[in-house]
Amino acid sequence: MLNKRIILNIIGLAVMLEGVFLLFPVLVSLIYGENDLHTNLQAFAITFIAGTTLWLLTRSEDQEIGKREAYVIVPTVWIVFAAFGALPYFIGHYVPRYVDGFFEAISGFTTTGASIFTDVEVLPHGILFWRSLTHLIGGLGILIMFIAILPFLGVGGMQLFHVESVGLPANKLRPRVRETARMLWVVYISLVLLETFFLMLGKMPLFDALCHSFGTIATGGFSTKNASIAAYSPYIQYVVLIFMILAGTNFTLHIQMVRGRFKKPFHNPEFRLYLTILFFSGFIITFFLVAFQHLALGRAVRDGFFQVTSIITCTGFSTADYMQWTHHAWFFIFLLMFVGGSSGSTAGGIKVGRHLMFLNNLHVQYQRLLHPKAVINVHIGEESVSHELMSRTFAFFVLYIITFAIGSLILVLNGLDTTSAMGAVATTMGGIGPGLGSVGPASNYAALTITGKWVLSALMLLGRLELFAVLILFTRTFWKNR
Repeated sequence: MLNKRIILNIIGLAVMLEGVFLLFPVLVSLIYGENDLHTNLQAFAITFIAGTTLWLLTRSEDQEIGKREAYVIVPTVWIVFAAFGALPYFIGHYVPRYVDGFFEAISGFTTTGASIFTDVEVLPHGILFWRSLTHLIGGLGILIMFIAILPFLGVGGMQLFHVESVGLPANKLRPRVRETARMLWVVYISLVLLETFFLMLGKMPLFDALCHSFGTIATGGFSTKNASIAAYSPYIQYVVLIFMILAGTNFTLHIQMVRGRFKKPFHNPEFRLYLTILFFSGFIITFFLVAFQHLALGRAVRDGFFQVTSIITCTGFSTADYMQWTHHAWFFIFLLMFVGGSSGSTAGGIKVGRHLMFLNNLHVQYQRLLHPKAVINVHIGEESVSHELMSRTFAFFVLYIITFAIGSLILVLNGLDTTSAMGAVATTMGGIGPGLGSVGPASNYAALTITGKWVLSALMLLGRLELFAVLILFTRTFWKNR
């Protein structure tokens, strides 16, 4: 039987923590003296009181989280976070309907960066800060954020860690979950502060620098400007470009770098493939921009590499409207939406590690055809990949494509043109933000129907939790009493 009490207790704790985070936009509203103060105070009060009440009413001596409880808690917490995270937008009437606020909130927490706001520059600073803060909170995963404090409450967090941190090889860090979560957050916040410093060197105001650093390191993409990063100097664009690459890198490699193992990342096959894809794709887009758009080489390199990095790392910032480029370029960018960043990074998408396994498996199958009696296993670096892991990876690929096809069909039936539908589904599943057609980098998602927004909201969650953690809840076997 599911321990419903511990499930509700953890959800209450999460909502209570979200209420604490809602104090930050309150503080920003006080600093700037704008009219969103009461809105943010109401959102804080509702969220904190609801979370605290639920947490206190469901406290129990049996605080151990099982695997089945973890599978229920993880997606539920993300949904509840978005539900309460929508309150500042809805209470302040910054969105016309609650679904728009929910869409913006879940886009922020899942670090998708798809927005329904047509003019972000008219929003007060408190709302803009909350919008970017949702990226920071969701970047490493909402549950990893408070796993570090669960042991102090007598609650085990190991199962939550394994469900939440998909693709993160925790066993290679430290065996204690709390210490692992803390290490990840130290590196995460350090990168945010470092980028903020370099952005301010480029004369970006502190507020904008913080918001864009939240979006970069979390690979989110919400900006304080309608023109995104195009509103800033080439220096700013290059700083963001470098930190997007760092954010799309496996965080275990950052930790190894901090420990002085500077050569370790370059011995990592996934990291090498990640850089290879980035630079190869950057050169391809640069060529298209020079040959077909007749851009100067310097501008073509900057725009080409920035957009490629933004799409692959699933950040979603833009310096140009790639829908205005030659169709060769934007179609190539569409293909890059299915790449994703490194495993164990804040990036979304399929992930480079899975592509590496898939490519190595193809090579092994070819070798087995040539040498039918040879015993040849799939290897990633020096490690052998188990048959079970290969089967799970293949199943993920198939499920990802099926979900993409079904989502695209639903949006087309809902009245969206095929290009825009496919772009919207690819970018929300991958956590990227800007798509193709009517939801491209120069547009937004405001014009979508209510059904379309709910569908894309669901796809954001599915993509962020990498499908299985959500879809397992829809199986009959999971809900059978044990």
